[in-house]
Amino acid sequence: MSHGHDCADHGHAEASFTKAFAIGVGLNLAFVVIEVVFGFFAQSLALIADAGHNLSDVLGLVLAWGAAALSRRAPTERRTYGWKSSSILAALFNAILLLVSVGAIAWEAVRRLHNPADVAGKTIIWVSAIGIVINAATALMFFSGRKHDLNIRGAFLHMAADAVVSLGVVIAGWVILVTGLKWIDPAVSLIIAVVIVWGTWSLLRDSINLALHGVPEGIEISAVRAYLTSLPHVTAVHDLHIWPMSTTETALTAHLVRDVAECDCSLLDQAAKDLRVRFQIHHTTLQFETLDHECSLASEETV
Repeated sequence: MSHGHDCADHGHAEASFTKAFAIGVGLNLAFVVIEVVFGFFAQSLALIADAGHNLSDVLGLVLAWGAAALSRRAPTERRTYGWKSSSILAALFNAILLLVSVGAIAWEAVRRLHNPADVAGKTIIWVSAIGIVINAATALMFFSGRKHDLNIRGAFLHMAADAVVSLGVVIAGWVILVTGLKWIDPAVSLIIAVVIVWGTWSLLRDSINLALHGVPEGIEISAVRAYLTSLPHVTAVHDLHIWPMSTTETALTAHLVRDVAECDCSLLDQAAKDLRVRFQIHHTTLQFETLDHECSLASEETV
């Protein structure tokens, strides 16, 4: 058997975003209050809709923050993997939360298209301009971690989408000032909904895949199998499983059939290191078998 991991690196990486989460939650919560107040007095659905979306982002940031903290908790006898999978659940909940908010925005926008209200264009422009700065600054704090952690990616996508949405609201306010067209406000709200769905779909798809213990994005199981088969004296590989422990850590188990009987511990250690470096698989468990041993898990259809 062999088992390899580099938990410390991931723990430090997750901990480095703690300050970003705290700042992001504080800034966006303050901005939600500003949008609700000015949106109410300006009678702007675009501002109120964006405030609702930003509130869902605050909740999303809190979920992602909590999951990042939980994932660093030590394993116990009851939870031998610790709370690492909480980051997967947070990413999934964030995606669902975003889509629910989209439904509410779209529903009210359609209603307002039939009965447009007077809005204050200048108020929309100034409040949304503040949103561009806040959301863009928050997104930048999560920029470096977006490719390596689905949980951080969820936070980044929320903030980046909000910056674009706020830009759209600024444009809507300007068009209302120039043309006086009342339907621009709900129309922009519908565009906001489309932008959110487009930005959230990949997050939803990937988080569902991880929640169902699918092979994480970026790892080709055929390439992993080819590597294991290429190891000295290995003639076959079966019972190969690759699944996520969290949004940053991946586990693997496999049976290696060899044409020699001895156990090569150095080979197991080297394989664990190679799988970590080449495929970002951090927890590896490999079992040797011999050609004359009939394993009940040899079939790929057997789990």
